Amino acid sequence: MRVSIASTLALLAGAVSAASSWGFSDGKVEVSSKSSSSSHSGPRTYTFTDKERIKDAVTLGHADKIKISLTAKNGSKAKRPHQAFLLVKEASGLEAPYALSVKESGKGSVEITQRDLPVQLLTSQEPLEASLVLGSFGSSKGSVTPVFDINLEIDPNTPSPAYEAPLRYGKQPEIHHIFRAEPKNPPKIVSIAFALAVLATVPALFIGWSLTGANVAHLQKALSVAPISHITFFGSIISMEGVFFLYYSGWSLFAVLPIMGIVGIVAFLSGTKALGEVQSRRLAGER
Repeated sequence: MRVSIASTLALLAGAVSAASSWGFSDGKVEVSSKSSSSSHSGPRTYTFTDKERIKDAVTLGHADKIKISLTAKNGSKAKRPHQAFLLVKEASGLEAPYALSVKESGKGSVEITQRDLPVQLLTSQEPLEASLVLGSFGSSKGSVTPVFDINLEIDPNTPSPAYEAPLRYGKQPEIHHIFRAEPKNPPKIVSIAFALAVLATVPALFIGWSLTGANVAHLQKALSVAPISHITFFGSIISMEGVFFLYYSGWSLFAVLPIMGIVGIVAFLSGTKALGEVQSRRLAGER
């Protein structure tokens, strides 16, 4: 909705040293009302030129319509410009453009009512400034000419237009972050209960070994054939349990992962040789 004067001039202005420039003649403002209860009786007409604007503000009621007409000229010749529009601006700088319908003869016009104005302009407490912007391609210089002011008369029987300012990027109030507390270990009584539950499975483990045919008498022979493999494999299992305990007691995951990787590799290599020794005794019929 907003059109800056700088961008408008950049679009419309030609060379600064051009011999001709855009202007207009026969400028006229007609204000008519559709309501019989309007405070102004009959249509009102004002004239203006590119050198002299309308002195008094033009009143635009809720049922009124403003028609602006003129003849656009390039130098002294009536001509149709490439761009021609009425620019309505409030004191804060917000602008709303309204394009003129222009014929090849240069005669153009535009009509506006309060319904055509954005709510930001309707809520303005000061008169709106109306300017004519004319320009085209070529060397002719464009023009931005203030021609009159608009005084709005809002209907007292209707609610005032509501406007909520949009969210703008900018400095925001300082934010104080509240981080979640560090996770805590469960109560000691719970840990002891689970530890006892795990230890209670040790007798069941030995009972299961005896039922499945485990022969403890072969321990001496196994250690004599592959002592390093069996001891290392058993030690890696105990070490992995120790790593789990360290993680449970306070070590971070990133601290225990490298240790778990090393212990896992040792368990794989030693376990392969240890289980190979067990398989050799199985194939020999010793188990």
